[in-house]
Amino acid sequence: MQTVFDFELPKGYVDGKGEVHRRGKMRLATAGDEIGAMRDPRVVSNPSYLSIAVLAAVVTELEGLPAVVAGVIENLYTADLAFLQDMYQRLNNIDPPTRRVFCPECGHTFETAVNFTREG
Repeated sequence: MQTVFDFELPKGYVDGKGEVHRRGKMRLATAGDEIGAMRDPRVVSNPSYLSIAVLAAVVTELEGLPAVVAGVIENLYTADLAFLQDMYQRLNNIDPPTRRVFCPECGHTFETAVNFTREG
């Protein structure tokens, strides 16, 4: 079974020297990755930080960097963060939760994905 996957970021991480790092590796997540991220004080005080903490655990390599830490993930361009979040979801076979909703205008009932990133 393959547990580590190569990727190339759409834009790339730009380090303090202005060097761009695009190629990396992500491994499958473990239950410990999720539990550890939930215990991170940054997640406890700001639940939206969970994605950063989990990605910092599972992104094992980014070309030319000695380590991938939360600060690296925090400083990715939003396109690159979205790319990694999508890759994480696909690799770990995580289907977004859905909810049955009713449209008061047309009267149809349908399933829609729950978006946890928007309020309301």
